[in-house]
Amino acid sequence: MDKFNLIRDPEYGFMRVDPIPSRHVVEKFYREEFYSSEYVRFNDSARDQTEKDRDFNTMRYEDILDIAESFFGTLSGKSLFDVGCGFGELLKYAKRRGLECGGIEVSQEAIDCTLGLGFKVSLSDIETDFSELGGKRYDIVCALNVLEHLRNPTAMLRAIRANLLTPNGLLVIDVPNEFNLFQNAAVAEHNLNQWWIAPPAHLNYFSADSLKSVVQGCGYRVVDAVASFPLEMFLLMGDVYVGNNELGAICHRKRVAFETVLRRQGKKKELIEFYRCLAGLNLGRQVVCYATPDPFSKPFPAVSREGK
Repeated sequence: MDKFNLIRDPEYGFMRVDPIPSRHVVEKFYREEFYSSEYVRFNDSARDQTEKDRDFNTMRYEDILDIAESFFGTLSGKSLFDVGCGFGELLKYAKRRGLECGGIEVSQEAIDCTLGLGFKVSLSDIETDFSELGGKRYDIVCALNVLEHLRNPTAMLRAIRANLLTPNGLLVIDVPNEFNLFQNAAVAEHNLNQWWIAPPAHLNYFSADSLKSVVQGCGYRVVDAVASFPLEMFLLMGDVYVGNNELGAICHRKRVAFETVLRRQGKKKELIEFYRCLAGLNLGRQVVCYATPDPFSKPFPAVSREGK
């Protein structure tokens, strides 16, 4: 895309690009480039990468649904909708947990794959108000690694509340945790560029605090926030994986081993609490926010930002 600035959103405090690229530019990128094998730096959604990380992602999905189960008391009779369902990995796991599942996705290739698995999913533009779904609502709505890609993330959050999530349902938002202390220290120590800034793929950059601010401002009550392993610690220990895919893969495997051992040793509860504490410090590679519609909040309606 053309030259841009990075600014702090005046209403919610997250960082975003300015000017916001047109809808045409963003949708063209997702149709033609995002799932391609050539686009790998920020794309964990590519099919081959999804398959490589299946066991790791299953641990992640397990944690999400365990927290959801603690929120509801049981998952029996519940339903889940995945915004940006990719090749259906979350849907497959949720089905094994007994949930009715649905989803939307921008990639025809991914939709064809997920339809082949027997799920009710549909092709959608990256900007949607979910009105095309016919009014069906779900108990759990997940948007994992979605908000950072959107031209207007608040519009989607409001649309989910208005058109998709049950009044007592659970919203699960997962985003990269950017401009965190470890990242900034690594940039200064190793004279690195801010490698996580990557429009038109990533347009918005959140911390745990700014994500909670956005979610609350869109009519939700935050009930939990959990981070993930702070991968940038490897940079501070001398493993400069930025621009080095081989070293990055090694660091990732070490992160996976760390989690796997703790889970195998019966320390999953403590691991989650550790990550919950990291979220409170705005640390961790990712942050997952759990929220429910606030009946006392009346958020402004979604505002379209149609580009030319």
